[in-house]
Amino acid sequence: MQTYLNTFLALVLLLNLLALGTSRLPTVIRLVTLQGGLIGLLPLLIHSPWRPESVVLAIATLLTKGILIPSILIKALREVQIRREIEPLIGILPSMLLGALGTGLALLFASLLPLIPGQANSLLVPASLATVLTGCIFLTSRMKAVSQVVGYLILENGIFIFGLLMLEAMPFMVEMGLLLDLVVCIFVSGIILNHIKDTFDSLDTRLLTALKEDTSWPQK
Repeated sequence: MQTYLNTFLALVLLLNLLALGTSRLPTVIRLVTLQGGLIGLLPLLIHSPWRPESVVLAIATLLTKGILIPSILIKALREVQIRREIEPLIGILPSMLLGALGTGLALLFASLLPLIPGQANSLLVPASLATVLTGCIFLTSRMKAVSQVVGYLILENGIFIFGLLMLEAMPFMVEMGLLLDLVVCIFVSGIILNHIKDTFDSLDTRLLTALKEDTSWPQK
């Protein structure tokens, strides 16, 4: 199981770099959907033999990250008619290099942590840290609101991976609560995307600085 687990986590790390390396938003959504599907299978690889809570968590994650959230994002993308991230704050190639550097640092940092033997030989901790970093890169460097929603989704994927380390110690409902919060946030984000598009005819979040509170008082 450990070999399969590390293989899946290596694919998660690869998908992080591929997502950073493309400006096409439909492609990014497909990559994050695939990543969500891989992450959904992790509870079954971590705990053997399978336990009921692991199976339920895996099914809920696959349905949420692999079907529900991607369908919301694709529907929002179709309505706003945006296909590409044109002017990211950090270019595509520098983003990939930054992601690769972050992955290397995550591997190095995880090797220095006093982990238990079963966790020390897996990629759970470095994959979690690298995925969180990838999400942060998306959130801070991409200007389109859709890209930032994807960044939040990648960030949550990293948190979810780290939470699997404590699945036995953490209440099962905590993990399910995280999935519910994620669905609500993505659903609300889809509504916000439509409003931004209707207001500015663009999804560039830099235009939000144009929304200023009117502090002028009526003259008596």
